[in-house]
Amino acid sequence: MALRGLFNEIRGMKVREVPAYLKPRLTWDNVKKSTDQAVDRYIEKYIETSSVDPLYHICIGGMIFAYFVNLPWERAHLAHLEEMERAGGKGKH
Repeated sequence: MALRGLFNEIRGMKVREVPAYLKPRLTWDNVKKSTDQAVDRYIEKYIETSSVDPLYHICIGGMIFAYFVNLPWERAHLAHLEEMERAGGKGKH
């Protein structure tokens, strides 16, 4: 929801005004403070209530991580298959 508020504030500005508006908000201290607050809210919402949602978050995050780790190999494999099809080869895949 914070992004929606940020977007609504930026929407009325001219493009030249946006960097001056964002620069003071993107300091290391502000980013650290926001991250700490987000972690605290997550702990209050999911961990302290004994919710099962963090398990789902870990599983889904693990699948996304595995997908991105495997993506370069998969792209190379598909490029090789396309090259074999263009060459008319019927080799083992």
